[in-house]
Amino acid sequence: MASNLDTLVTVFGGSGFLGRNVVRALAKRDYRIRVAVRRPELAGHLQPLGKVGQIHAVQANLRYPASVEAAMRDSHVAINLVGILTEGGAQRFDAVQGVGAGTVARAAGAVDARMVHVSAIGADENSLSGYARSKAAGEKAVLSAIPSATIMRPSIMFGPEDQFTNRFASLARISPVLPLIGGGVTRLQPVYVSDVATAVADAVDGKTKPGATYELGGPEVLTMREIMEIILATIERRRTMISLPFGLAKLQALFLQFAPGPLKLTPDQVELLRSDNVVSDAAKAAGLTLEGLGIAADTLEAIAPLYLWRFRAAGQFQRNGA
Repeated sequence: MASNLDTLVTVFGGSGFLGRNVVRALAKRDYRIRVAVRRPELAGHLQPLGKVGQIHAVQANLRYPASVEAAMRDSHVAINLVGILTEGGAQRFDAVQGVGAGTVARAAGAVDARMVHVSAIGADENSLSGYARSKAAGEKAVLSAIPSATIMRPSIMFGPEDQFTNRFASLARISPVLPLIGGGVTRLQPVYVSDVATAVADAVDGKTKPGATYELGGPEVLTMREIMEIILATIERRRTMISLPFGLAKLQALFLQFAPGPLKLTPDQVELLRSDNVVSDAAKAAGLTLEGLGIAADTLEAIAPLYLWRFRAAGQFQRNGA
């Protein structure tokens, strides 16, 4: 029987938040892993995730097809995790998440490799959000090049070093008021990053349906207000939450898009919050979910205390009488 060590998996964007979890999951299953990133000299933190020589970082930039083709040489599977939350310089939604995804797919097709592409719930070519439109364009480009590719659409992901729960916990540490854009009624289905990584590794194992689109959400559907309440309870802080109409939020975002750290908010992010971000009934009926893959997802309340404790006034130590 062939060993997974005979399979070379090239992971584009493997040094990021989801990427390092995917690399860890693949390493545990004994795959050989080539991590394609823009700055391989900054990907040294991946080496301890596997055995000696199992993980190797190479340079690749989705905006330069030749570098992508070089990274795919002799590979058996391609995983595209590259994505950006905000635009800056040459890193534009269309260039990275649309055209870039197609570049990876064509390079994978050229060496007859299988492909797993991570998109996002909410990908919609008719959306007013540039992020959502580019995600839809990326899916279309991937399936055009490799019809058998597996598409993974996670909801908002949480976990250590995420830019979601950590951002709001950081904001709660410096601000007495937390804004609820659109009243905080937008529904999300937060999913633990490790569960998404397991699903991606399962796809590499061949456990997914060719050409299918999986929607990955956690076990609970929560409103933004409920998520904020969980975060505040976890970090043991009381803050006033105020409703911020979409129109006013978008106006403020014109200025806050240039703000540093947790204060940053872009008009595109406001636009995304106009729509719910949950697993569809069609995906549930077809079994194209975490549950359909046999993955028991963890809840936000179970995982958040493991890493958000650093935002408590007393850090990891409980207050007297708490």
